[in-house]
Amino acid sequence: MTLDKEFKIGEIDKRIYGSFIEHLGRAVYEGIYEPGHPSADEQGFRTDVIELVKQIQVPLVRYPGGNFVSGYNWEDGVGPVANRPRRLDLAWRTTETNEIGTNEFMDWAKKINAEVNMAVNLGTRGIDAARNLVEYCNHKSGSYWSDLRVSHGYKDPHKIKTWCLGNEMDGPWQIGHKTADEYGRLAVETAKAMRWVDPTIELVACGSSNRHMKTFAEWEATVLEHTYDHVDFISLHTYYGNRDNDLGNYLAQSLDMDQFIYSVIATADYIKAKKRSKKTMNLSFDEWNVWFHSNEADKKIEHWSIAPPQLEDIYTFEDALLVGSMLISLLRRADRVKIACLAQLVNVIAPIMTEKGGEAWKQPIFYPYMHASVLGRGVALNSIVSSPKYDSKDFTDVPYLDTVSVYDEENDTVTIFAVNRHQTDVLALDADIRSFEGYKVVEHIVLENGDVKATNQLNRSNVEPHSNGDAKVDGGQLTANLPKLSWNVIRLAK
Repeated sequence: MTLDKEFKIGEIDKRIYGSFIEHLGRAVYEGIYEPGHPSADEQGFRTDVIELVKQIQVPLVRYPGGNFVSGYNWEDGVGPVANRPRRLDLAWRTTETNEIGTNEFMDWAKKINAEVNMAVNLGTRGIDAARNLVEYCNHKSGSYWSDLRVSHGYKDPHKIKTWCLGNEMDGPWQIGHKTADEYGRLAVETAKAMRWVDPTIELVACGSSNRHMKTFAEWEATVLEHTYDHVDFISLHTYYGNRDNDLGNYLAQSLDMDQFIYSVIATADYIKAKKRSKKTMNLSFDEWNVWFHSNEADKKIEHWSIAPPQLEDIYTFEDALLVGSMLISLLRRADRVKIACLAQLVNVIAPIMTEKGGEAWKQPIFYPYMHASVLGRGVALNSIVSSPKYDSKDFTDVPYLDTVSVYDEENDTVTIFAVNRHQTDVLALDADIRSFEGYKVVEHIVLENGDVKATNQLNRSNVEPHSNGDAKVDGGQLTANLPKLSWNVIRLAK
């Protein structure tokens, strides 16, 4: 590998390390919020969960959905809790109590030092509800909706900057599913009205729910034809799983993520050229993760129950490796991917799990996510890599070494993130870092495990990183042995 401080991909927007809390399963109730829990604060929020989220330094949280938002009336979640209605959530076939809503969630976001990426309902609702929500959240006072917020005990506006124009509107499963033209027309008119209320906000238009949708690419092109001049981001969603128990193919799935990103960039740039625009459209990868473990269990959930244990994937060590590679994929296009949200944060396909009335603990995927967020701030560098490769069922020329580097010029540090996909062999890394004269290795973190199916559970952590990696620098050359099937973080400082 060759590393040079001039080989810059782009500045990393901290929001690339965002996450997601949806009114789904136990994400909100028994996840972030559990009155009566030994750690609950005065508002009922679990402080043990807050502390774990703070360890990741999550900068942005998408809310309140997800599929949930396409049937959500935001007015149900504000005002006196005793007066809030219970509603049937058609997206997940559960009952929503509305005990937590916009204001309470904004309070929780402040406790974890995060901004909120607020989604509006473009499934069953539209322009009016969206512009009213912006007024309620962001207008100071002196109007109906802003004064209503003040009457609810929130004198200062929330000043929410980033807003999603609906969720996965290309999906037939979505409440209020639309064609690209139908959605594009609604999205642009909603965007205009929201911006007339608050010209400072940023807007995300719905892209495809995944790369394998029949309408993919055509959807993006049509939606951007309508919205290009009025939005700042187009969204991407993807999830992967190892249903066939084919490890080599599973760990290569981040290559599909790479192609998804490149294809959306190409489509957005086509519309830019077609419109003769000077504006470049950025990407919001606002749902991504591993999701498949809980699929069968979710079929047995009793309909219309409150906060059932839905989408509670118990992650394995091999899942942590793929999550590491997915983070690397996002960072390698940090010039265009400016927002990303690991879906989700607590209990629901999440790095953090909780027991009702009991402990909170870290899943294996917690570690690469935390390492990238905490140590991956700065400029993404284009690492010139020569690696042996392999072929799998769905992919050819899969490099055993998956890597990206981050240069923090302000603090004189370089961080190399690297996954060794090889199932039997150590990779001997030899990196030319002469551009970084005087830099030494300060830490080589390794996440490895002899059992790829190893999990963490309450009171039993089988998958944890160590700092016993052997990376060293001598004469402008960095050498390190990357253990088979491992996530590596090599930190250099001047």
